[in-house]
Amino acid sequence: MPIIVEIDVLLAKRKMSVGELADRVGITPANLAVLKNGRAKAMRFSTLAALCEALECQPGDLLRWEAGDE
Repeated sequence: MPIIVEIDVLLAKRKMSVGELADRVGITPANLAVLKNGRAKAMRFSTLAALCEALECQPGDLLRWEAGDE
């Protein structure tokens, strides 16, 4: 998929665990893992906003586009 989710990078910079982030955002650790590992097909804007608030970042810090063979 050409959209890369950078949650793991931001978690490492913030020294935060997946479980802690899931609690702050209000989603399950399993659903956060789906996002983190790039297996999600969609993300709600409310989830994106909650991630940005919890990680103190902008949407562009979480998502990046990479050309791929689609």
